[in-house]
Amino acid sequence: MTFKTLDDASLAGQRALVRVDFNVPMADGQVTDDTRLRAALPTIDKIRKAGGKVVLLAHFDRPKGKRVPSMSLKPVVGPLEKLLGAPVVFADDCIGEDAAKVVAGLKDGDVALLENLRFHAGEEANDADFAKALAANGDLYVNDAFSAAHRAHASTEGLAHVLPAYAGESMRRELDALDAALGNPQRPVLGVVGGSKVSTKLELIRNLILKLDRLAIGGGMANTFLFAQGYDVAASYCEKDLADTAKSILDFAAQNDCELLLPIDIVVAEKIEPGGAARVRDLGQLDEHERILDAGPKTVARLTSAMDASKTLIWNGPLGVFETPPFDAGTTAAAKHAAALAKAGKLVAVAGGGDTVAALHHAGVADDFTFVSTAGGAFLEWMEGKTLPGVAALER
Repeated sequence: MTFKTLDDASLAGQRALVRVDFNVPMADGQVTDDTRLRAALPTIDKIRKAGGKVVLLAHFDRPKGKRVPSMSLKPVVGPLEKLLGAPVVFADDCIGEDAAKVVAGLKDGDVALLENLRFHAGEEANDADFAKALAANGDLYVNDAFSAAHRAHASTEGLAHVLPAYAGESMRRELDALDAALGNPQRPVLGVVGGSKVSTKLELIRNLILKLDRLAIGGGMANTFLFAQGYDVAASYCEKDLADTAKSILDFAAQNDCELLLPIDIVVAEKIEPGGAARVRDLGQLDEHERILDAGPKTVARLTSAMDASKTLIWNGPLGVFETPPFDAGTTAAAKHAAALAKAGKLVAVAGGGDTVAALHHAGVADDFTFVSTAGGAFLEWMEGKTLPGVAALER
């Protein structure tokens, strides 16, 4: 896919409707994590410096088409002004007189934030009239919210058909990184997929098998594959009803020349508790009350060797219960190794998904990966090979 970016746009004097993801964590009406606000800064700054007027569109929470005061975007204004070092004008609605009045008062380089898009049912319904009402306040449309691109909503898909459409800086970085990881990667390509359930990642695993040279499977989902191969998993979490599905995936990988890397040793304990007694076991050698909670040292060593032999890595999901040390050892060791390779320019390392991002931050290496996506559902659907409506609408 090819996209128009802000480099292709004439921005001076233009009203740029910019779809951002400001669905930020809040507590007691205060923003508690400004990561998503900071992600929008490169796009906002680029438009401002070019003499454009920035009109920000965003949703917050799930008001289901009704005005819910506790779901207003107004609390975002203060933190955003602080980050920008400039005023942000707030409109009490995203369409109609309130929005039109605020936008009409903007000078070149000014920034406005319009109220929660989802206060109107037309947003999630991708209603054409609602999209036109939004478009009335803009001369061009910029989508900078990859995290919402898997939804065909008025502000993520509909607007791209009403106004000249461009990918924002955050969107461009995300698409470039994903293209480098799965679209046109340097080979060999290694994938790491972890997490607890095979059932939630079947489409992901099958799509990756068609694109990767090697795929390492860890976390609770690896237990299902071990069980399918006849190993005792004792009290471990395991989707035993998916044993036949796991076998079919093993066959599918063999047919498509993708080497599956399953655990060759494991870390077990009877309870998940900080500082718990962790024991390394060979496969199948568990006491009846023991649970598999992390990848063993031999498994991690084989994975890091596979990283050394690869040019590209795409990672989604931890190898164990990383939130509870000492069961974070496998994930942390693998993450640090990948980060060191990426920092040295030897590996293109792309990661995404909520637990993955948390695990990389836990290991202290998130900033050393080539790219870390915070998009969640959209990242997962892209990895599954699905078409994302908000991305497809930006195609040239």
